[in-house]
Amino acid sequence: MPEGPSIVILREAAAKFRGKTVRLATGNSSLDLTRMEGRRVVALRSWGKHFLIEFRGFSLRVHMLMFGSYRIDERKPSPPRVSLQFDNGELNLYASSVKYIEGALEDTYDWRGDVMDPAWDPGLARRKLKQQPETLICDALLDQDIFAGVGNIIKNEVLFRTRVHPESTVGALPPRKLGEIIKQARQYSFDFLDWKRQFVLRQHWLVHTKRTCPHCGGPISKTYPGTTRRRAFFCPVCQVRYGAAPAGRKAAPNARKVAPRRSARSSPMA
Repeated sequence: MPEGPSIVILREAAAKFRGKTVRLATGNSSLDLTRMEGRRVVALRSWGKHFLIEFRGFSLRVHMLMFGSYRIDERKPSPPRVSLQFDNGELNLYASSVKYIEGALEDTYDWRGDVMDPAWDPGLARRKLKQQPETLICDALLDQDIFAGVGNIIKNEVLFRTRVHPESTVGALPPRKLGEIIKQARQYSFDFLDWKRQFVLRQHWLVHTKRTCPHCGGPISKTYPGTTRRRAFFCPVCQVRYGAAPAGRKAAPNARKVAPRRSARSSPMA
């Protein structure tokens, strides 16, 4: 699933269509795509994982879901969900969810919740987190109402950077540690953006899809915790669990109680 930084790259790549008129709108969407024909693009915006094509009075919202993609001035063999043709090129969107948003985007979106937006408000994120103390931090980081744009890669890497176990509860986190997570959710998103632009993102992953902890050398665990059930890659030694372990599961050792190491080669991923 494309995360916020990838949508920013799409927004930047499509910038040449701002101010241009849609000459033809086609695709296999059930929407009345012809509504956009003859309309001028007022702005191209993004909020979290949503790509927004704004016209006067309404906007097209594009969500890439798990396997969405796009092509500019070229096409894939498969039919596009939406294809917009302009005098200066075309924008093709695939395997995405699209819908119209009526009225001003400000009436729908709170830009303070987008970790990559200039209006991002870490204080607002903290207040929302405090309202759900029993939520696992792995779920909270994927809550788009709190951290719009954060996806599974960012979640795993932020929790490793801050040395927090994914099954820690929000309410059990020390205030300073919670602040670190909020800060890193934004910082890592911009690091992600820079690495993505340079085509070196995977080279910078520390735990996501990895087998060995780059800090202690022990094996990385993989689980599917919380209500989101998204893959969590973490070091059970270096990342501290704050709060009680979920019922039926034994708490992993933390950084203060180092478990005996096993060879990463002989130990399968958990």
